[in-house]
Parts: sequence; structure tokens; C-alpha cells
Amino acid sequence: MPKKGRRRTGTEEEHQTPCKQAKVELMCPLLTKYDHPESVFESLIFPIKQEEFFRDYWEQKPLLLKRENPSVESYYQSLFQLTDLKSLVSQGLYYGRDINVCKYVNGRKKIFNKGGQVSYAQLKKEFDQKKATVQFHQPQRFKDELWRIQEKLECFFGSLVGSNVYITPPGSQGLPPHYDDVEVFILQLEGKKHWRLYQPTVNLAQEYNVEPEDKIGTPTHDFLLKPGDLLYFPRGTIHQADTPPGVSHSTHVTISTCQNNSWRDLLLDVIPGLVLDSAKDDIDFRKSIPRQLLMKLDLSEPSKRLSGFLRHLSHQLENGGELKSSDMKKDFIMNRLPPFLGTSFDSLTPGGKLPTVDSTIRLQFKDYTVITVEPDQDPLDDTHKEMVYIYHSLKNKRETHMMGDNNMNEEGVFQMHGLRFPLSHMDALKQIWSYDTICVNELNLTSDAEKENLVVSLWSELLIEVI
Repeated sequence: MPKKGRRRTGTEEEHQTPCKQAKVELMCPLLTKYDHPESVFESLIFPIKQEEFFRDYWEQKPLLLKRENPSVESYYQSLFQLTDLKSLVSQGLYYGRDINVCKYVNGRKKIFNKGGQVSYAQLKKEFDQKKATVQFHQPQRFKDELWRIQEKLECFFGSLVGSNVYITPPGSQGLPPHYDDVEVFILQLEGKKHWRLYQPTVNLAQEYNVEPEDKIGTPTHDFLLKPGDLLYFPRGTIHQADTPPGVSHSTHVTISTCQNNSWRDLLLDVIPGLVLDSAKDDIDFRKSIPRQLLMKLDLSEPSKRLSGFLRHLSHQLENGGELKSSDMKKDFIMNRLPPFLGTSFDSLTPGGKLPTVDSTIRLQFKDYTVITVEPDQDPLDDTHKEMVYIYHSLKNKRETHMMGDNNMNEEGVFQMHGLRFPLSHMDALKQIWSYDTICVNELNLTSDAEKENLVVSLWSELLIEVI
């Protein structure tokens, strides 16, 4: 068995937070404020300040927060417990999709999934007798407390935020040493977990990979997490964790974000649109490539030509060229959580007065919208003119979050929620999105009818309110 309880002391990576004073204790419980994404994140990493975290830790090195505070421990345990499993399994969960049962044995991960619907009796048997770990996928689909946290963190990061719960019996380990392609926040909920972190072989990795134990070297960090503790580490950090003997069990939740959200991904998203736009105005982009180019092995000469095109694109950007990031924006907004309001948006109707040209309006749910410029998607219009699309996540399905089928209709087609406007409406939309409040008659549109139609459409989608 690995050594237990050894951890580095006196390092900048670890922060002791006893919260002895009553005033400080009031600030320690996680997520005392749900109204703003920044306050949620700041509560998550308390007492580290946001500026310090992104300057010294984010994408750079692990951060361990040790919290000796009963109120934090109590709050963490409300997120998920072993006792939650029985009631959740009774709702109809399936092996593979919702739950994995696994154990790290002789250098490999052994899977105990039975297939089909999960039986709690079978799950308990694997847990008690085979010392298998229960991995619960995306518990925010069922636990409101995690839904509240993760939808605000999606606003904060502007990226999808998923989670998994791991429940491991004593003297056991569920997963082999590996690294992930996501930024990871570990919240210890119940019991104790022994963690070992290792030097990355691929910094800021963009894929998941298992690493053989004989190749990962000596741990850079070795410590125990107790309820209320938090651990952060960047993607690519090699890690493994086990529950020490003598502990009843360990429960922790892994909250992860920023998968496929790098500059690489943004470039892959925006460059095609930039090239197509440039080709409309510059004939050089439309000229044929040299004959038989695709048959040649030596591409050094055409590489110089491609460098010239890239310089042209760079010049376009530096002089105010427009970047169109439609795919990444749509993927994010289509697959993220809806806001936590305690009710379904499908049952909500616009409230308050119907807006008129004399109304003063205010934008609602700004953090849950994206605006894109795309070719008209109307199948009856073959002109391919550009339109402004506003997409939102207000009617997304919490039950399918991060499961690969969010917003899929009965025909298996993904549906986006939102509105479409002529490109001439972009300036008016920018006004609404930029100001706290604005009078409808001040919108940059040519007629009162256009102004009124615009705000009524937004009001009907719950995106604005009349004040």
C-alpha cells in the first residue's frame, strides 16, 4: 500500500484555512451567494483570491486548500453522499451511461458493470465484497445543489462544466494513474482520500491518457483530503487516489471544465470563416493551387505561398477583421445547463408589460446567451444572406447535461433555442446587450415598427423585461 498521511508542508501550493474567527467563518461555507458567477467561484477557492489563483495556479500547478471548518464540511456533504445512491438508483439508472463500477487491480482498471439497469443490491455487493469504486456520471442531473454550482461556473468560465462523483471503499483504488484533458476541482465530501500527483508528461494535455506506474516517477505531491478540503490541478497532471484502510469510505466530486476550449480550438473554429470571407474580396484566394500539388511529397514551395496567405489573414485581423466563432459558441450554449430557478422554463411565460416603442427595457439572462452571424438557415431561402442569430440555454434539459444528447428532439435532431434577425439589427442588439437599461425608441433601427418587433421578440423569449 502507498504511504498514508504524508504531505508537503510549508509550500505555496497548500493553504491552511482554520477560519477561527466568527466573522471569517461566515465567509468560509462554499457558495453562500448564488446570485453571481464570480461570487460562486470566489467561494469555491476561498480564501485564495481570484487574481492570485489565475496568476499563480491556473494551468500552471496544483492548489490544495485544507479547511478545518465544520460548516464547510457540512455543506460539502450536502452535495452528494453514499446514502443518496439508493434513492437515485431507484429512479432508473443504467450501467455505463450513469454509473461505472470499477477497481484498479494489478496495474489495470477492472470493470464490474453488469449491463442494463442498475440494481442497488448488486451495486452494494460489488462495493462491499469486491471493494469496487462507484463512479456516478454527471450527478448535477439529479442533485440541485450541484446544478446550482455548475450552471454558475459555466457562466464564469464560458465553458461547459461537468462532474463525476467517486465513492470508494476502504483500502481500495478505483482508477489507474492517468491524466485528463480538463481543468479539475476536487471537493472531498465524505471520509478521506489519499492523493498522489506527478509531473505531467504532456502539459495542458488535450486528451485523456493512462500512464503506467513504472513510468511516472516519484510523486510531486502526496497528501490526504478530508471533508471540506479542495484540490485543483491543471489538465495533464498525472494523478491517482485511494481510500486508506480503516476509513468507512471516501466520497468526492470532481468538477471539471475547459475541455476543447484552447486557442487551438478557437483557431480551428474561426479560421475557416475568415478564409471564406477573404476569398470573397481577394482573387488570389480563389486561384487554383499548382497542378499535381496534392501528388507531391515536397511542399516547401507551396508552404511559402501559404505563409503569404496567413500574413494576409493576420493583416485583416489587425485591421478590424471580424471573427465568426459560430461552432464553439453554439456547442457551448446548446449543451450547457439551464439557469437554476427551481422550475422549468418550458412552463414560464413572459411577465410584465408588453414592450412598446416608449418602453424602457433591461436585458435578462445575458450570461445564458450568445450572438452569432451566420448564413440564413431557412431551407426555403436559397440566397444564403447573413443573419444574426441569438441562441440561449433557458430551455435546455438539465436531465441530459453532458450526456451527448442535450436538446435532441424525438426525431434525433438537435434543436437550438433562440431568435433570428436581419443583419441590420446587429447595432440595436449591441445596444441592448451593452447597457443596463435602454429606451426602445433609442435603438439604432430605421422605423418604430422594427424597434417594436425586435423587443417584442426578445420579450417573448424572456430575454428582456420592461422596467
